[in-house]
Amino acid sequence: MRKWICLLLFAPGFGFSHPDQAYQPLAFLADHCWKGAFPGGRTDEHCFAWVYDGKFLRDRHTVRATGKPDAMGESIYFWNSADKQLEYLYIESDGGFSRGPVSIDQDSLVFPDTNFVENGQTMVYRSRWQRSGEVAYDVVTEFKSKDGWMPGFKVHMERVAAP
Repeated sequence: MRKWICLLLFAPGFGFSHPDQAYQPLAFLADHCWKGAFPGGRTDEHCFAWVYDGKFLRDRHTVRATGKPDAMGESIYFWNSADKQLEYLYIESDGGFSRGPVSIDQDSLVFPDTNFVENGQTMVYRSRWQRSGEVAYDVVTEFKSKDGWMPGFKVHMERVAAP
């Protein structure tokens, strides 16, 4: 009997994760994949999954373009208990990274100004993910230049079947 109890406790697929209430604004993303298209034919797919019994949320994404290698990235969303806020750490396959807070504005996730660092260069960007019903969200990203904020890209992300 003891073997069966141990097997059930440690067997994959029997997770009983209940994410902390602080993750509620991100919960609609979890356990789903989302796909959108950039102008010019590139696609972006994000797949979200809870990590360590709901203590973190992982977002693995892939940008695909015909005739080019896939670009990949991963974000880990976490609750910073000292600052009492959601934050993320983003890393990508070309070696770049960024880190910052995530705030909530009604039905939007707001990623305020932050630095993206790659190959010794820094770029400042900000982004907003606006929910669009139960199965979609819209991403608007801007980049900071010497002249102020410039449009970056807009992508409509729709929920797709998980891989």
